[in-house]
Amino acid sequence: MNKLTDVFELANGVKIPCIGYGTWQTPDGDVAKNSVVEAIKAGYRHIDTAFAYGNEDSVGAGIKASGVAREELFVTTKHWVTERGYEKTVAAVETSLKNLGLDYLDLYLIHWPCVEKVNPNWKEINADTWRGFEKMYKDGKIRALGVSNFEKKHLDALLETAEVKPAVNQIEFHPGYTQMDNVKYSQSLGMVVQAWSPLGNGAVLKDENLGKIAAKYGKSTAQLCIRFALQSGVLPLVKSVTPSRIVENTQVFDFEITAEDMAAIAATPLLGFSGFRPEEGPADALVAGE
Repeated sequence: MNKLTDVFELANGVKIPCIGYGTWQTPDGDVAKNSVVEAIKAGYRHIDTAFAYGNEDSVGAGIKASGVAREELFVTTKHWVTERGYEKTVAAVETSLKNLGLDYLDLYLIHWPCVEKVNPNWKEINADTWRGFEKMYKDGKIRALGVSNFEKKHLDALLETAEVKPAVNQIEFHPGYTQMDNVKYSQSLGMVVQAWSPLGNGAVLKDENLGKIAAKYGKSTAQLCIRFALQSGVLPLVKSVTPSRIVENTQVFDFEITAEDMAAIAATPLLGFSGFRPEEGPADALVAGE
């Protein structure tokens, strides 16, 4: 990858820009709208949001205000746990399209797998939800389908019945928590792996060892972590609401981390882990009795 608009190619031929602008924890309203405008101004063409983030409306407003043609952008959103099942999933896609002000989505993800701890019929529930994904894909409302926070058992179960295989698995990935077994398995299935929280919720930015490695390249720790994801074959989704950092996070194509430093970064002890484990189910789902 040599520039921001270089792409990964998904299994169905759809091309996805190699760095995405993430909007998790970005407040709805002017902050989200203006941040998206700034990101697109800085050269991002890949925008990632989710129904559960509560900011689809503002992300859509930012896309519209950017003045960049829709076909030049790659927009992802995600299906939330309260909308599981075929009929509710079909309706959820339409809701997200309306929120975003778009006619189609470039990528739609199951945000979290239904898991055994939450429901003993988890396999059937995920499969039924996926049927809704496939309908909207076949209807032309979605260009590519994927999952988020899926581990091997969830992927294997979904593939037992899926007509359209997931093209993406978006997981937590950063120095100190790489989930490399999941990365490699997902990639072996022909999936592109995306990294949410590639900066480890900000915790990695304070790590002295990572800071020393970054300094060798004349880069910030954030830039090092983004480059680490790319060199691991993983697509990072980077979030900032500060215009200068939005730009800084794109400046990762003028250096290459050595194999020795890649190994050192990968060996970073547990750091910045969000605490979200797929087998536990997201806290919201457990509270709601999902």
